[in-house]
Amino acid sequence: MNGFRKGLFASFLAIAFPLAQADAATSTFDGTWNVRISSSSETCGNGATVAIGINNGQIASGSAAVNASGRVADAGSINVTLSTGIKRAVGFGRLNGTSGSGTWRGAMCAGTWTAEKM
Repeated sequence: MNGFRKGLFASFLAIAFPLAQADAATSTFDGTWNVRISSSSETCGNGATVAIGINNGQIASGSAAVNASGRVADAGSINVTLSTGIKRAVGFGRLNGTSGSGTWRGAMCAGTWTAEKM
């Protein structure tokens, strides 16, 4: 009987621990973010603004024109991929409360981004 209780307790912890981690990901980063993308190269365009959503640390598109995916860690580090058609860019950086910044790179372009929580 004692082994059964230990097994039951271990099973409970195995189920409850991932749920606790999911709740931890629900942080101040969840919500809609307005991301301004800029490049130092004129050939790459003057920049763009994209809305993304964050829910439980997962990034999703806020626009039908741009597909966004990625993840935000509990500490605010962010890894995001934006794509539209055959164009794709990968961004890295950090969110801090209601703002954030970082860098991005694509096939032939690179630049910086800033974000504000809406």
